[in-house]
Amino acid sequence: MKTFKETLAEKIEAWRPRTERLIKEYGDVEVDKVTIGKILGGMRGLKCLATDISYLDPNEGIRYRGYTLQEVFKKLPKPPGSEMPYVEGVFYLLVTGEMPNEKELEHVLDEFSKRRILPRYVYEVIDSFPCCSHPMSIFSTAILTMGRESFFVKKYHAGVSKKDYWESTYEDALNLLAKLPEIGAYIYAKLYRDGKRIHSNPDLDFGANFAHMMGKEKPYDDVSRMHFIIHSDHESGNVSAHTGHLVGSSLSDVYLSIASMVNGLAGPLHGLANQEVLRWLQQLMDRMGGKIPNEEEMKQFVWDTLNSGQVIPGYGHAVLRKTDPRYALQREFSLKHLKEDPLFKYVDMLYKVVPPILKEQGKAKNPWPNVDAQSGIIQWHYGITEYDFYTVLFGIGRAIGITANLIWDRALGYPLERPKSLTTEMLEEIAGIKKSDK
Repeated sequence: MKTFKETLAEKIEAWRPRTERLIKEYGDVEVDKVTIGKILGGMRGLKCLATDISYLDPNEGIRYRGYTLQEVFKKLPKPPGSEMPYVEGVFYLLVTGEMPNEKELEHVLDEFSKRRILPRYVYEVIDSFPCCSHPMSIFSTAILTMGRESFFVKKYHAGVSKKDYWESTYEDALNLLAKLPEIGAYIYAKLYRDGKRIHSNPDLDFGANFAHMMGKEKPYDDVSRMHFIIHSDHESGNVSAHTGHLVGSSLSDVYLSIASMVNGLAGPLHGLANQEVLRWLQQLMDRMGGKIPNEEEMKQFVWDTLNSGQVIPGYGHAVLRKTDPRYALQREFSLKHLKEDPLFKYVDMLYKVVPPILKEQGKAKNPWPNVDAQSGIIQWHYGITEYDFYTVLFGIGRAIGITANLIWDRALGYPLERPKSLTTEMLEEIAGIKKSDK
C-alpha cells in the first residue's frame, strides 16, 4: 500500500503538465477585469489567484476539493462513538483531493502522532511572555521560533532541485500541524490556568487530544474536530490565506509563512469577528434583563438596532448568498447539545427573525448568518470563556488548509507574487480626470 507521501507524489506528477500547459499555451487568455474600484477597494472579488484546495461557492459555501461541507462531514471517517470526523482526515483530503480509506487514515494518524512532541525551547519561549500578553502574539512567536527545525531550509541550502521543494515543505507542514494542539493548549494553560499543563495523550487523535489538554470532557472532542475542520480553509483571497501564500511565494519556510498567517488572522477585521458577536449577544442579554425575549420583542430590537445605523453582527458575507454551511453545521450540533443554553436561545431566535427583516430593509446583499454568528457561543458553553483565545482556535484550523496550499504551491512551482502599483495621479489619468477638475 502506498504511503500518504507516495500518493501525493503521484498526484503532483500528474498535475504539473496541466499548469505548465496553461502557462505556455494560454498565458494571454483574460480571466478578469481590473477596475479602479477593485484597485482601491482592496482587490475585493478580483480573480487573480489559483488554488485547487478549496473554492467558495456563493450558493453552496466552501467546497473542499469539490466536496461541500455537508459531504465532507458525511464521508470522512470518524473516531468510534464520535459525531465529527478526524481532523487528520480532512488534511489528507485537502492535500490529495481524495477521501481517505481506513488504512490511509491510519497512516496519517500515525504521522501526526509521532511528530507531536514539542521541543523544550518552545515551552520556554511561551513561558517568557508576560502574563498579560495576547495569546495570538504568543502563538505566532511560538510558531516562528520553530523555524530552526525546518527541513525545507536545510534542503534548500544543500541545493535541492526546485521540483523537489514540495517534499521538505510537506515534512515541515506535518511537523508543524502535529504540534499546534500542544502549542495552543499550553498557551491557554499559561494565560488562564495558572500554568497548570495537562500532558498530551499519544493515543488520541488531533481533536480529542486537544480537548484532553484543555481539560474538557466529551463532547468537546467533537467541538474541536468540528471547529478545526470548518475553519481549515476558505479559498486563498482572505487575509490569513493570502498572507500565507504571499510569504510562502518568496520561498520562506512553512514556519515563517504560518506565523505570518496568524498575524493577519489576529486583525479585528478578520479573525476577531466571533468574539465580537459573542460580546454583542451578552450585551443584548443584559439589556433584556437575562430573560428570553419573544419573537416580537426580538424583532423590535433588531429594527431599533438597524434604524440607529448599526449592523447585526454575524449576519452577511462578502461572497455567500445563502446561510453559511459552517453556521448550519454548528447550529445542528447546538440544537442537539446546547438547546437549553440561554445564549443559544438568543442565537436561535435571531436566526428566525433577522433574515426576513434584513430582506425587508433591502440593504444587505446576504441576509443570512455566517460562521461567526455561532462559533463563539459554543466555545463559551463548554467553558472557554476567554475571548482572546478564540482566534488561536481559528488559527489552528486555518493552518491546515494553508499548509496544504503551500505544499502544492511548491509542487507546481508557483512564482514569487509581485503585482504592480500605480500612483493616484496615474489612476486619475486612466479615469480621464483632468488636473483642472481636481
